[in-house]
Amino acid sequence: MVLINYPSVAIVILNWNGKAHLQQFLPSVFNSNYPNLEIIVGDNDSTDGSVDFLSEHFPSVKVIKNEKNYGFAEGYNKVLRQVQADYFILLNSDVEVTPDWILPLIQLMESDANIAIAQPKIKAYYRKSHFEYAGAAGCFIDSLAYPFCRGRIFDSVEEDKGQYDSNMEIFWAAGCALFIKAPVWKILNGLDEAFFAHIEEIDLCWRAKNLGYRVMYCGQATVYHVGGGTLGMESPFKTYLNFRNNLFLIKKNIAPPQANFLIFIRFFLDFIALIKFIFEGKIQNAFAISKAHRHVIKALFKGQIKYNRHVISQPNTIGRYGGSVVWDYFILGKKRFSVIWR
Repeated sequence: MVLINYPSVAIVILNWNGKAHLQQFLPSVFNSNYPNLEIIVGDNDSTDGSVDFLSEHFPSVKVIKNEKNYGFAEGYNKVLRQVQADYFILLNSDVEVTPDWILPLIQLMESDANIAIAQPKIKAYYRKSHFEYAGAAGCFIDSLAYPFCRGRIFDSVEEDKGQYDSNMEIFWAAGCALFIKAPVWKILNGLDEAFFAHIEEIDLCWRAKNLGYRVMYCGQATVYHVGGGTLGMESPFKTYLNFRNNLFLIKKNIAPPQANFLIFIRFFLDFIALIKFIFEGKIQNAFAISKAHRHVIKALFKGQIKYNRHVISQPNTIGRYGGSVVWDYFILGKKRFSVIWR
C-alpha cells in the first residue's frame, strides 16, 4: 500500500531514570524516516538528570513531566492524554530502531480499518542475529493464559533466519514497540493502571480483540531491544508483577465461570514455580509469587478486579492457542513456535 497522505505519528518514550538509555538510543529514533513524526519523552519524575540532559542535547524533543513515578501503565496514560496524533508508538527507552521501521507498520495498519495495534520484528540488541525475549516476531497466548512468542518459547530463543518475515495476525503486541491508532487507545481508555507494569499490553490487546479489532505483526520493520532496562530479569518485584498481573488478566478478560476455574489451575501451577524457585535458591522470587497470590485473593474478595463486559458477541480470538504451551514445551519437548503452531 502506498500512502498519499501520511498520518501523524507520535513516538512516546516513557522514561524513569533512563538517562543512559536516552543518550545511547535516542539518536537512532531521530534517524527514523517518516515525514509526519513527533518525538516525545514522558518523564516519570526522574532523579538522574534525564530532563536536563534532554533539554541540553535534544532540545527538539517535547518533554511531558509527571509529578511522580506512576509506573508504566498510569505513566503512559497521563502522558498520552496530552498528545495529539493519529498514531501513538509506545517505545521503550532501551530500544534501538532502524531508519525505515515506521512506514511499513503504518502502511499495514492503514490497509485495514479494523487493525488497531501492531508491532515490528523485535530482535536482541546484544545478540542481533536472534529474536528478543519480549516480543520476538509477534505474541500469542495459550488456553491457560500463558503468553509466548513467535520465535521465543520460554527460554528457547530462535535465530532469525527469515522464517518469520511474513506479516501475521497475532494475539498481542509487545509493549516495548507498540503501535496503536489513537482513536482506539481512547476507546479502550488506555492501559489498566492496576497493572502498574508488565502484562498491561496483553490486557490492552485482549480488550481490543474482545471488541473485534485486529492485532498484527509486521515482518518488514525491525527494532533491537535490550530488555530488563528498568527491572532486571531476576527482579523479585518483576516476578511479583508478572504472576499477579497474569491472574488479573484472566479475571478481566475471560467470563467468570471459566476464569475462576482457570485461576484455580494457575494457582496450582504457580505453586510448582514457587517450589522451583526455592530449589534454585531464589527465595525472594518464591516469596514474590506468594505475595502475588495473597494480593490477587484480596483483590478478588474486594471486587477490585472485575470481568470486562465490553465484549462483542463474536470477539476476535485469532492468536489464542487451544493447547498448553507449558505441556508442549516441558513434556513434549516442542521448543519452536513452528512446531507448536500448525
